[in-house]
Amino acid sequence: MKALLVAEYRDGQLLNSSYELVAFAQQLGAESAMFLVGSESALPQYDGTLYLADSEKYSEFNPAVHKQLLLDVIAKEQPAVVVFSHSSYGWDLAPRISLALDAAHVSEVVDIIDDVPVAPVCNSKLRREVKAKTGQTVVTLQAGAFGLNSDPVGSPTLESIDTDAAGQVTFDGYEEAEAGGADLSKAEVIVSAGRGIGKPENLEIIEGLAKSLKGEYGASRPVVDSEWADHSRQVGTTGQTVSPKLYVACGISGAIQHLAGMKKSEFVVAINTDKDAPIGEVADVLVVADLKQFVPALTEKVQAL
Repeated sequence: MKALLVAEYRDGQLLNSSYELVAFAQQLGAESAMFLVGSESALPQYDGTLYLADSEKYSEFNPAVHKQLLLDVIAKEQPAVVVFSHSSYGWDLAPRISLALDAAHVSEVVDIIDDVPVAPVCNSKLRREVKAKTGQTVVTLQAGAFGLNSDPVGSPTLESIDTDAAGQVTFDGYEEAEAGGADLSKAEVIVSAGRGIGKPENLEIIEGLAKSLKGEYGASRPVVDSEWADHSRQVGTTGQTVSPKLYVACGISGAIQHLAGMKKSEFVVAINTDKDAPIGEVADVLVVADLKQFVPALTEKVQAL
């Protein structure tokens, strides 16, 4: 099996998410090649063929042109699977490639079981195995779902690619999102609430512990979707990515989307009634307890210090 990995380049830099594509190919047991619209000044550490188009010539974002460049590489490599990150770039380009190839398209893949991609459903409460009926498959990978076991190494074999295709898009640059609400990215301590808090009134318990630790409170997507907390408090792939010294996860099961947003935390404490919750796999300390009883007791002890 062969996989074509579509790496990403932004503001003159290769994105680290490109290595998640490599990890996916390794887990799949596939031979791989890589595609990138970028620059020789920022190449991936990767042992394999890298098809490189010059971003100065073709822009970092030009859907029609990038599509044609990629289709030319696909025609040469004939991969069984074309792999994108589940990012704004992937959201835009993957469906175009899927349609052009008449290939199945599986979004937000979080795992591989017996060579079959696994994707979340029902707001990530369930997972399903999606087996394509087409000869080729286009997939996008959920951020943080796949990771290398060690630092990336290698030097790619470069093949420059060009096209005469023209697009109707002019790329002017990137614009920072307007700041608003809480900026959790700068917090050294974050106490986050998950679905396990039970009801919106219990968010006060989480806020209380956060204040006692001189930190901020955060929330998982289900809590925000239920409108118990503002979106600016959301941690995860559709919220903020944080790296505090201490992260306390209260009633959070540990969905991939949430873990991707807090996996760089220095120390993680998880409080959950389920000792087998996925959050326990990344936690330095797992407290198996009812958070409605444990968190107020912990807050009282911290305030007494």
